[in-house]
Amino acid sequence: MKQTWRWFGPKDLVAIDDVAQAGAEGIVSALHHVSSGAVWTPEEISRRQAEIAVMRDGAPSGLDWSVVESLPVSEDIKKQQGDWRDHIANYKTSLRNLAGAGIEVICYNFMPVLDWTRTDLAFRLPTGATCMRFDLTDFVAFDLHILQRKGAEDDYDADLRDAAARRFANMTPDAREALAGNVVFGLPGAAEHFSLEDVRSHLAEYAEISEDTLRSHLIDFLSEVAPVAQDLGLRLCCHPDDPPFPLLGLPRIMSTEAHYRTVMQAVDLPANGITLCSGSLGARPDNDLPGMMTRLGDRVHFLHLRNVKRETSNIRGSFYEAEHLGGDTDMVALVEAALKEEARRKAAGRSDWSIPFRPDHGQDILDDLNRKAQPGYPSIGRLKGLAELRGVIAALSPRITA
Repeated sequence: MKQTWRWFGPKDLVAIDDVAQAGAEGIVSALHHVSSGAVWTPEEISRRQAEIAVMRDGAPSGLDWSVVESLPVSEDIKKQQGDWRDHIANYKTSLRNLAGAGIEVICYNFMPVLDWTRTDLAFRLPTGATCMRFDLTDFVAFDLHILQRKGAEDDYDADLRDAAARRFANMTPDAREALAGNVVFGLPGAAEHFSLEDVRSHLAEYAEISEDTLRSHLIDFLSEVAPVAQDLGLRLCCHPDDPPFPLLGLPRIMSTEAHYRTVMQAVDLPANGITLCSGSLGARPDNDLPGMMTRLGDRVHFLHLRNVKRETSNIRGSFYEAEHLGGDTDMVALVEAALKEEARRKAAGRSDWSIPFRPDHGQDILDDLNRKAQPGYPSIGRLKGLAELRGVIAALSPRITA
């Protein structure tokens, strides 16, 4: 399992020097300044590789650009509107350019409008550490009383609507503004940050797009790009919905094992694969992460290892980012399943036997609380997570056979 680390580029407050000292072996990055739908040029790709290769003093970092996260899929592609055909053509060109630079693993997602959703980016834990949290009542308060989405009342029962109304009434104007900003924050470092009006506009355009329609659009997209990736020796891996249940009336199509099976079977190529994110999928109590790794492992090209603590047993509920070994997912069992999959691949002679992983997210601890890096991506919190996961791997590896 190759140990990687997400880095948002030169503006990231966690520097390449920090990553090298943490012991990571590769970098997960993207060209966040390039708009969705545009081509990633060889020059821009090469520039990012050069930035990764050196530390502040010019010494070699020993790190390479191991995984792209994300080569974004435009909203036009997801909706099959506007310039979506041109954007698919550009996506293919970007894949060719990445292959030319020697990068083989490409993570993407097909979530409508927002790449992930949280209501609090710095939720205080009893220890004094902070983490990201999704509070369902806060989210409903946002949906009903801030966004004021048409038809939102029909998505929630009376008790939840009443609780949200009380929560909203007790919020100060600053708290309401902060909640709105947190919900629409989206992917840190992305080229696009949505305003409330942007969200309303996108929601209106998705009004006629059902779950089946969105899934068909994903399959259409993969039918175009997966053969190109296969020919180039690339591995595409779709990230799950985050959270893995419907929000804002939008369809969710990558939230369960059944969702993944449908898409893998529809475009049945090895290049069409999975980013198994234990945090995103783990927010649903009916997702069995170790079992999913065992059953879907042949197509798992990238692992996000993080944990969440669910606050209810409902499919749709509140949760917060836990310590990597401390949430509701049995992380030791998941790592064991991943190591067994690697052993199977190695025995079969697969060149892609080593599955890259990264310690996804982390709690802000110690000096993280002062550094104020990208929400969810602190230096010390992720170092702690990586160290814990490295220990699990070291303990399990001698016992794993194909």
